[in-house]
Amino acid sequence: MTQQETHAQEAERRGSFSSRRVFILAAIGSAVGLGNIWRFPYVAYDNGGGAFMIPYLIALLTAGIPFLFLDYALGHRFRGSAPLSFARLRRGTEGLGWWQVGICFMIAIYYAAVIAWALRYTLFSVTEAWGDDAAGFFTGEFLQVSDPGVTAEIVPGVLVPLLIVWAAVVVVMVAGVQKGIGAVSVVFIPLLVITFGALVVRSLFLPGAADGLDALFTPDWGALAEPGVWGAAFGQIFFSLSIGFGIMITYSSYVHRDTDMTGSGLVVGFANSGFELLAGIGVFAALGFMAQAEGVAVDEVAQSGVGLAFIGFPAIISEAPWGAFIGVCFFASLVIAGLTSLVSVIEVVISAVRDKFELGRAQAAALVSIPAAVLSVLLFSSTSGLHVLDILDHFINQFGILLVAVVSMVVLAWVLKVLPLLQNHLNRNGSFRLGALWRILVSVVAPLALTYVLLDGLWNDVRTRYEDYPGWMLGVFGWGAAGLVIVFGFVAARLPWRKDTPMDVTDDEEVQA
Repeated sequence: MTQQETHAQEAERRGSFSSRRVFILAAIGSAVGLGNIWRFPYVAYDNGGGAFMIPYLIALLTAGIPFLFLDYALGHRFRGSAPLSFARLRRGTEGLGWWQVGICFMIAIYYAAVIAWALRYTLFSVTEAWGDDAAGFFTGEFLQVSDPGVTAEIVPGVLVPLLIVWAAVVVVMVAGVQKGIGAVSVVFIPLLVITFGALVVRSLFLPGAADGLDALFTPDWGALAEPGVWGAAFGQIFFSLSIGFGIMITYSSYVHRDTDMTGSGLVVGFANSGFELLAGIGVFAALGFMAQAEGVAVDEVAQSGVGLAFIGFPAIISEAPWGAFIGVCFFASLVIAGLTSLVSVIEVVISAVRDKFELGRAQAAALVSIPAAVLSVLLFSSTSGLHVLDILDHFINQFGILLVAVVSMVVLAWVLKVLPLLQNHLNRNGSFRLGALWRILVSVVAPLALTYVLLDGLWNDVRTRYEDYPGWMLGVFGWGAAGLVIVFGFVAARLPWRKDTPMDVTDDEEVQA
């Protein structure tokens, strides 16, 4: 069998997206997730308002999109999952790919829980089941949150939707790249735009909406002199684009060799930021209404994350005209955005397992998804689930995703010095040509910016115990989980590849290995 036939057989075995359009929709589906809706609006508001758009745009152009191109180049050039792409580049770097796989597995088990909450709250919105006390309902009647610690007491109201989420994920993953991930993206991304667009339009007509938008967009130019504001911009761009932890490497490996990857990257990058801006408008229009209804300033009701979604918005829904409509649109948007991101996260793991071992699609999907679902149910359908999720999310984001991204950039740019190779590959069919500036951004600007964000987070967590959780919980679910994915990465890299795995992907280029 010739090398070309071997690669063709490998592509058929792994699966692929049917077109560039499907790939772009899948990449947007991965990038647009919960963080766009509940994190960006508050980060922008808390870091200079309208002035934040300047460092945000600079971060997008100097770090976000350049790093996205780097991920695309690795996956598209070396035609594999994150571990296989790194192994084909240089066998000694395979551990970086498995480190990313470990991170994705950790994210998947808790991300599914948040989607399950949003699924339940979509139904709660119809009857406003939280009554007059949204905060008490969320932590009390719904999650039945215990004191910090780990319990085995299962909450049926969380268990059932969590099982539904994992059942949906398994069906999508078994269906494959095009019939599963691609089909879901083609349907769900337009649906997300329509659903969230309806929420934004309705929010804009609420009394007080203008006050909310004024609070969000009024610029504080003095904030531009603060390093923390710039760090927040680079951190937001990095987290929101789903870069640096294997997703875009995996997705780009499913695209035809002649695809315009740089043009696709620009579409994905700007679409993601456009949705974040839309989210900011919708969320702060609603918060403006809430502030007026309560007779307080917007800063007294503005919040981020879980508090915004499951406490802030239910309070808005209870007060607003067409509250049920707003609630269904908001929580349905969370479910849709969450699911398209979750399938991309778990696909990183499934793709790596398939590449490493001789497994069919259904076998690999079951081997990965069932243990992930079991862990997810055990940890997050219990009364201690909220505490564990908060810790795991914080530490995996700060000291998992950020750290592996910085290490990967340094290794690729300064140790292996393969940026010219990757640049040439992207330029072969790219409509946006890369040059020396891209290499400087990826090798100097992005690593330095993300290192600042990483060290700032490390200093804060070393100086002050995160959210005052017990030390043993932070040790196990925080520092321990972040360390475990590193150990897993370099242990998994020691396992042998299946014998028929081609390692010499040339594609008319000489692999620098």
